[in-house]
Amino acid sequence: MYPRVSSRRLLIGGIAAFALALGLYLFYALTHSADYTQDTVDLKVYIDGGRIARHAYPYDGKSPYPLYDWIGWGGGPLHLPFTYTPFAAVSFVVASFVPSKMASDISVGVNVIAFVAALWFTVGGLGYRDRKVRIGATLLVAGLTLWTQPVLRTMYLGQVNLVLTALIIWDLCQPKGRWWKGIGTGVAAGIKLTPLVFTPYLLLARRFREAIGTVIGFAITVLIGFVVLPKDSVDWWFNGVFAQGKRAGFYGWAGNQSLNGLITRLSGSIAAGAHIYLVSAAIALILGVTAAAVLDRAGHPMAAIMTAALSALLASPISWDHHWVWIAPGIAVLGHYAVRWWQTARAQAIACLAVAAGILVAFAPWPARWFISEKYLGDFSLGLLWLQPNTNPAQYIQHGDKPWYYEYHWHGLHLLTGNAYILTGMALFVGLLLISLRIWTSQRGKPASVSSEEAACVPAPHSAQTT
Repeated sequence: MYPRVSSRRLLIGGIAAFALALGLYLFYALTHSADYTQDTVDLKVYIDGGRIARHAYPYDGKSPYPLYDWIGWGGGPLHLPFTYTPFAAVSFVVASFVPSKMASDISVGVNVIAFVAALWFTVGGLGYRDRKVRIGATLLVAGLTLWTQPVLRTMYLGQVNLVLTALIIWDLCQPKGRWWKGIGTGVAAGIKLTPLVFTPYLLLARRFREAIGTVIGFAITVLIGFVVLPKDSVDWWFNGVFAQGKRAGFYGWAGNQSLNGLITRLSGSIAAGAHIYLVSAAIALILGVTAAAVLDRAGHPMAAIMTAALSALLASPISWDHHWVWIAPGIAVLGHYAVRWWQTARAQAIACLAVAAGILVAFAPWPARWFISEKYLGDFSLGLLWLQPNTNPAQYIQHGDKPWYYEYHWHGLHLLTGNAYILTGMALFVGLLLISLRIWTSQRGKPASVSSEEAACVPAPHSAQTT
């Protein structure tokens, strides 16, 4: 049973929390130059990809095609080539008609909407039907997590992480029987490949219709890419462009918070850590999707979705700091279980709150003036990762992998703070594995149970108790 909750108080508290967080963001933006809150270089890469897809010249005036021969936005030693699928370039054709400055401003609004939407879908997937409760809980978590580094960094760079997160959660939390359920996740995978991790999870969870939908959605994106950009699609899928790591950047750079980044930094070179990473990533994926399936079949599909997403973050060759926006819906899920267990399992409820608080601390955007390098003083969306010296990505682009890069010589506190996100993620991963193992051993031989609150992300027939 849920504790009795005043829906009116929750709604007022949620509105106040989000208004404060968003108001502080707007105040900061209005009292500082645009460079302090926006450097939408990633958005500019997307837009130039859209321009090339329609055979228009990118802003640098260089040859518009083929897409993957374009030197990238920025030019000089530090340039950002297009690293996404051909379909991703096609997706940004419409945005490519919008002037750059206007597109940057629009992207902030779109990201805020996607951020709130992802939490709205998460709270709905947890079974809350009462509108006041759902709005209040959504805005409360939004207020708590807006000022986390991955969310702010996504807005700062003009990234698409929040949009894809919202799309996936919305898609997988559709009611049973929707024939198109899963297709949205496949479309997300057609833009960034990592959402493909949801396919084996869905198969193991025996959600076959959604798994097939994911494959169909992904296949549609590949087909669109071949129709619109046939040569680029051949290069991407058959000539190995998707596996060219140097296009994305230095694996060992502080910003890469995946197992690959951690292992590369500890190994002292990309080559030395390659085989260890491949084995570790395979283990993480197998254990992660299996644990997600166990949680799903035990009646915890939102926890399962978070587990699958975490597996992808750990196992991906590159999980930049801003990819960790999944912590926001993750905190919503932790809050749900804290409320659910407050009266019957107080220690577990407090543990959930403690984990949520730890995540907020680890992923906080610490004040820029605390950081060593003056080059970051204009950027307020930083975190623990940057408390230690790190290699300028231009050095890697110019010279390749070198043993004197800063990340190879971190020690002590530098190792902990410089790997804060991946270490936090690994701790969460171990906890989820232990929980899923306990569920599996306790239910072995019994039919799969489905809780009334969370049956396949369908809101329960009753709402949480309110007064």
